[in-house]
Amino acid sequence: MATFVIAHGAWSSGWAWKKMRPLMREFGHALFTPSYTGQGERAHLAHPGIDLDTHITDVLNVLHYEDLHDVILLGHSYGGMVATGVADRAADRLAQLVYLDAFVPRHGQSVLSLCTEEARTRTHEAARAKGDGWRIPANPMPPDTAREDFDWATPKRVMQPVKTFEQAIAITGAAAALPTAYIYCTRCGPGDVFRQFAERAQSEPGWKYFEMDASHNPHITVPHELMRILQSLLARVAHAAPAK
Repeated sequence: MATFVIAHGAWSSGWAWKKMRPLMREFGHALFTPSYTGQGERAHLAHPGIDLDTHITDVLNVLHYEDLHDVILLGHSYGGMVATGVADRAADRLAQLVYLDAFVPRHGQSVLSLCTEEARTRTHEAARAKGDGWRIPANPMPPDTAREDFDWATPKRVMQPVKTFEQAIAITGAAAALPTAYIYCTRCGPGDVFRQFAERAQSEPGWKYFEMDASHNPHITVPHELMRILQSLLARVAHAAPAK
């Protein structure tokens, strides 16, 4: 049995992983899907001071208070920023780090610094026009999202504080030796910000790399395929582990 902890994407929350819960149970895995402060069922806690460090602390506290060890930490999309920070501060609690179509920052980088100038401008304009100046409205769901999933997910996606996108991450390198994998969704289309990280992952020594014929939210659109890849990743790790 493996223990998975999810660092979810922007505007999202633990609810978005509901299709993965029965699949994880079927394979005997534990799945923790904490929601960041100000998101999902914690939306009532939103305030302008929430930043990336707030969300990193949210996940660190789950590891601490649930007393979790040998964790597979999976960061999706913006959650790659969060997962990177968590791994750097709690590498001793992790078995491996998995990025799912996610940001993979280096020290001193932020979400917005990893985007184009056009995207940065668009983000700040959206915050001023529709987000009370301190929040960013949610991006639309990918066009291949089934209607029932669109209707289920869209009302639950709430605005997110702009500071979470602006704050640069501080990394000490403590997680550099942690087994790491990248899962790239190939159907994100023009302006795909995650391709740069997929290309980097393929050149990083020791990293595992997978591709999915899916758009950006495979845990919603193709959960069985995502589960298959995660099981494949676990099998590779088990095969490579030295006998005790």
